[in-house]
Amino acid sequence: MALALFDLDNTLIAGDSDHSWGQFLIDNGYVDAQIYACMNDKFYADYTAGTLDIYRYLEFSLQFLTTLPRRQLDALHTEFMRTHIAPMQLSKATALLNNHRNAGDRLVIITSTNRFVVEPICHALGVKDILATELIVRNGAYTGEVDGVAAFREGKVARLQAWLENNCLSLEGSTFYSDSINDLPLLMAVDIPIAVDPDSKLRGIASEKKWKVISLRD
Repeated sequence: MALALFDLDNTLIAGDSDHSWGQFLIDNGYVDAQIYACMNDKFYADYTAGTLDIYRYLEFSLQFLTTLPRRQLDALHTEFMRTHIAPMQLSKATALLNNHRNAGDRLVIITSTNRFVVEPICHALGVKDILATELIVRNGAYTGEVDGVAAFREGKVARLQAWLENNCLSLEGSTFYSDSINDLPLLMAVDIPIAVDPDSKLRGIASEKKWKVISLRD
């Protein structure tokens, strides 16, 4: 059984779920529209440029999760799935996942976005194995703190290595699909790196290294 690893945002879906969650909060009046939009867009620009300070971003983005009970947050997420995530679905991504399932591969989504945002999205895609940025929960409520290392850049590799050890698995024969230059450490670690609708920096590296480049956009 080979591992088929997938980034989520702008890879399996046509957008960034973390940034879109922020936009959902803005659209529905849960945060100050002007201030939050400015910060949300700035951090996303840093991410796409490959210069994001992940812990500063998480300090900003996780604060809202501390303001409501989990039941209300889950209800909001259900609406978020309907209004913001459903339009990002890609039929070619579904087909790619099915191809790997039919080949007997083990599917894993590995994403820097926090588990609260991504877990329902991954389940909707039919993927149970999820490596994400984990959050600390006390007494059933989010604290706004990250549990361990954020699954970002080298942190994504570290979280994957720990998961591999816990599951007695290896990266032999593994494939990883990603759109982002931020995932270069993991793309370099797998046997088969594949760039999916890559950003300009990753496209240049993929061309230089003769990696396969595909598009999942309809």
